Amino acid sequence: MLVCYNLDAPKKPTNLTINSDLLYKAKNLNINISSVLEAALADKVRQKMQSDWLEENNESIVKYNDHVSTFGLFSDELRVF
Repeated sequence: MLVCYNLDAPKKPTNLTINSDLLYKAKNLNINISSVLEAALADKVRQKMQSDWLEENNESIVKYNDHVSTFGLFSDELRVF
């Protein structure tokens, strides 16, 4: 899995709002809320970073693909498959 943040960064207490029934049920099921939130938040951050990167680089990707479609790859003459 791609890590998009510093795993060694210190933990920081924070306040958040959550549905009280959901919190109650999670605690009764011994679900570690902090670890679940951290994993879900890391996934969202990773997705957002990927979509931002694609958006920022889309023009270059399109130009490169057009170039390859027109001229091919350098390795086209060298491959044996």
